[in-house]
Amino acid sequence: MTGSRVVALGHYQPAKVLTNDDLAAMVDTSDEWITSRVGIRTRHVGGPDEPVDELAAHAAAKALASAGLQPADIDMVLVATSTAIDRSPSMSARVAARLGMGSPAVMDINVVCSGFTHALATADHAIRAGAATRALVIGADKMGDIVDWTDRSTCVLMGDGAGAAVVTADPGGGDTPGIGPVLWGSVPEMGNAVRIEGTPPRFAQEGQSVYRWATTQLPPIARRVCERAGVAPEDLAAVVLHQANLRIIEPVARKIGAVNAVIARDVVDSGNTSAASIPMALSKLVERGEVESGAPALLFGFGGNLSYAGQVIRCP
Repeated sequence: MTGSRVVALGHYQPAKVLTNDDLAAMVDTSDEWITSRVGIRTRHVGGPDEPVDELAAHAAAKALASAGLQPADIDMVLVATSTAIDRSPSMSARVAARLGMGSPAVMDINVVCSGFTHALATADHAIRAGAATRALVIGADKMGDIVDWTDRSTCVLMGDGAGAAVVTADPGGGDTPGIGPVLWGSVPEMGNAVRIEGTPPRFAQEGQSVYRWATTQLPPIARRVCERAGVAPEDLAAVVLHQANLRIIEPVARKIGAVNAVIARDVVDSGNTSAASIPMALSKLVERGEVESGAPALLFGFGGNLSYAGQVIRCP
């Protein structure tokens, strides 16, 4: 069975940066209050003329250029997003149209914060089954459109952005697959802990419940992801968790036991960008040369629906 591999990455964020001091002029908060609770200092926020598919297309174009591929070379486009307001055309169809693709399969995947790792597994499975040969997997969210900017408990968290990966068939993967087996699941009875509901839709969460679940229940699951990939946690070169909150990322990474890994902390500069957070953080690590080509990296998404999905990949 043919495996698959991530061969290139790309990311994009809107130009406008919102600092903690900017937020302090909008709601009752402060830089100290925000950094001490969630570790975020800045976030990027898109304007009304920057729709989700535009963010996604910019990140995708960067990934394609890095891979040395043309849009017509792609036969599957998967976009993980929870901020698509329209039902149709989908974000994936709009990205394909923006990039001038031929006739790719197009599909949106809404698993909120763990959307990208779900989409990456879906692309891997499609390639292994022979249903695709080159896939574009994108995580893109515009959380600024759905957050209540008068609620200091949530508005300090969110940012906008997109990250993309080009995934291709890897017939020579052998004992070191480019994308390892996925481990995914959910806690349906706790699904209401993270919500995007209403008209217009608004983001809300039960922060303490999510924090307790993430810091206590997820580390053993993440270690099982490593076991499935045949990689010991101490051999990981990078750990890229969903960039929800620095107070979640650091203890979870520590409990995984990845003592030699670079820990992605893009949340400090970008905030919580939902499905965009993992590919965006990974793209930046690779772009800065902080992880070597072929090195094993744990990707682990978690959040909305109290769902999770993770896999170990070999970095492009």
